[in-house]
Amino acid sequence: MSSSLDIQFVSDIMCPWCVVGLGNLNKALDQLDDNTSVNLSFQPFELNPTMPPEGQNIREHIVEKYGISEHESDKNRAMIQARGKEVDFDFNFAPDSRMRNSFDAHRLLHWAGIQGKQAELKATLFKAHFTDNQDVSDLTVLANLAASVGLDLVEAKDVLENQRYADDVREQEQFWQKNGISSVPTVIINHKYAISGGQPVDVFKSALEEIIAKEES
Repeated sequence: MSSSLDIQFVSDIMCPWCVVGLGNLNKALDQLDDNTSVNLSFQPFELNPTMPPEGQNIREHIVEKYGISEHESDKNRAMIQARGKEVDFDFNFAPDSRMRNSFDAHRLLHWAGIQGKQAELKATLFKAHFTDNQDVSDLTVLANLAASVGLDLVEAKDVLENQRYADDVREQEQFWQKNGISSVPTVIINHKYAISGGQPVDVFKSALEEIIAKEES
């Protein structure tokens, strides 16, 4: 019997646990029965919607936002780096790494979804921000990243420079907030099941198999 999973991955490219969660989710999906069809889409969430254009130093930001010490902040990043290695991702935290405003990146991802390139762009944005320390709030950087996954450079620039899909993204963000999502990643399956956090592979796999069994019964 074939089964289908519609998966909406609510996340922000500024969120390291979203990288870990997506990596483990993809590994879990690879372990499912071949008869399971999967439609994976990415939904916008901004951890810092008021982040100014210049961004903020990542250590300074974490200490200020969560009220922890610099030592605790450094320790947390070391743990995230280790979890990243488990999903073959390199978190390259540097003294000058910065948190950025991600709204324009979400607009670009919305357009990429229409073009069938959302997953590729999502992965590229994560790498650009966390591994290469690029400014993913810069419109030129974003357009070039879009082109690197096969999207049209001229149209990408038009999307970014003319604020296309701004209303769509805000509407989606508000929808998830109204539905109780206050942290990411949150994985919504078949519009009725939710898995929160950057869970290990086996947790995702067990949850997905349980959902498939429920849907088939």
